Amino acid sequence: MDCKPGNYRVLMLPWLAHGHISPFLELAKRLTKSDFQVYLCSTPINLNPIRENAISSNFSSIQFVDIHLSTSLEFPADYHTTKNLPPHLMPTLKTAFDGAKDNFRDILKTFKPDLVIYDFLQPWAPEVASEEKINSVLFLTFGVATSAFLVHHTTNPDAEFPFPALKFPQIQSQKLVQFMYEVSNCLTSKERFLGCIERSSSFVLIKTSNEIEAKYIDFFSALVRKEVVSVGTLVQYPIDITEDSVLMDWLSKKEPQSLVFISFGSEYFLSKEEIEEIAYGLELSNVNFIWVVRFHGGEKIGLHETLPEGFQKRVGERGMIVEGWAPQAKILRHSSIGGFVSHCGWSSMLEAMEFGVPIIAMPMHLDQPINARLAVDLGIGMEVRRVNGKFSREDIAKIIREVVMEEGKEIKENVNKLRDKLRDKSDDDMNIVASRLVQLAQNFDN
Repeated sequence: MDCKPGNYRVLMLPWLAHGHISPFLELAKRLTKSDFQVYLCSTPINLNPIRENAISSNFSSIQFVDIHLSTSLEFPADYHTTKNLPPHLMPTLKTAFDGAKDNFRDILKTFKPDLVIYDFLQPWAPEVASEEKINSVLFLTFGVATSAFLVHHTTNPDAEFPFPALKFPQIQSQKLVQFMYEVSNCLTSKERFLGCIERSSSFVLIKTSNEIEAKYIDFFSALVRKEVVSVGTLVQYPIDITEDSVLMDWLSKKEPQSLVFISFGSEYFLSKEEIEEIAYGLELSNVNFIWVVRFHGGEKIGLHETLPEGFQKRVGERGMIVEGWAPQAKILRHSSIGGFVSHCGWSSMLEAMEFGVPIIAMPMHLDQPINARLAVDLGIGMEVRRVNGKFSREDIAKIIREVVMEEGKEIKENVNKLRDKLRDKSDDDMNIVASRLVQLAQNFDN
């Protein structure tokens, strides 16, 4: 696939997860409108589905470049992605990615980019770029509050995090910090993350907006001694395809803002107990719903084995269950949606903000508890709290009713105001980003 000519060539190297590749791709699309020629680099298992949709999705101005990882019987090419990766192989994936360093050097020599934009777990990428006399900049695809939390707690472990509104249960805090000390290829995630920050140019890019995280941006910038440049929400607006017609027709029969959408992202799989509790919560709420239920690729189990007996018959036309995948952005944008029951992954959070949908937060792990508290602090959502580490059906039903039917008026007003501010700022954010990248591309100064 040929790229259109551009004054500046940018090569992007995201971490090998859909939740990272997707915002890199969206940033790439927007940069091509500012006279950049973009090469997006990842493993074939990640890029092939994007290539298939490239022409219809207007990606024709972006060239996709394969980076190859080592394989084995235990670690075939299908595992060169976080999707459906057995958890015990995550260190293997990081080690294999490290092993692609020489392949990455060859890619830089072949495509001769003016600039490299890289992700948070591969400090070797800016090292190689520097050796090839190419400037590089870190692009973080999770929020500033999470980034600040991670740096603060791993560099000042005895100091209190200075934002009480984001405080969440200690056990979840420990799990998030524990991620920073996971080891692969003799490097902790902390060393990888801090190394990526340190090796970035004079600034780092981050997927957020000043309208959402201004106070955390200032704090994070002071922590890492670098400027923080927000790129905006990078939400991809949906396109109409005929395959969605049955689902969208069903949504259109519901009253405005009468329905909740439930989805827990592309990489978290609910346990049978969690599925049952959510199902009973939806039943008790008496609110219309559309629910995306996903199972791990290796599991031979389906809806009939996991949903409570008779559940689908009892809810009837009030609910629709979709197994596997649904067009989330298109659903959230629909007028019938009055709330989003979400795990609070950062991309999902930003989509809710961009489309003005109140958030019913049910965070699961990693940055999600921080994102959930951020939604509450912004006044755009409510959180279903865990009791002894578990969600209860009664609390799920109660919060859904409060957001959609009872006390949701103020939350809806807040999220609509935020939506309008984000849309007004999006072009300004990208103009600033493009200008800063042009400066980097013009001058090698590492």
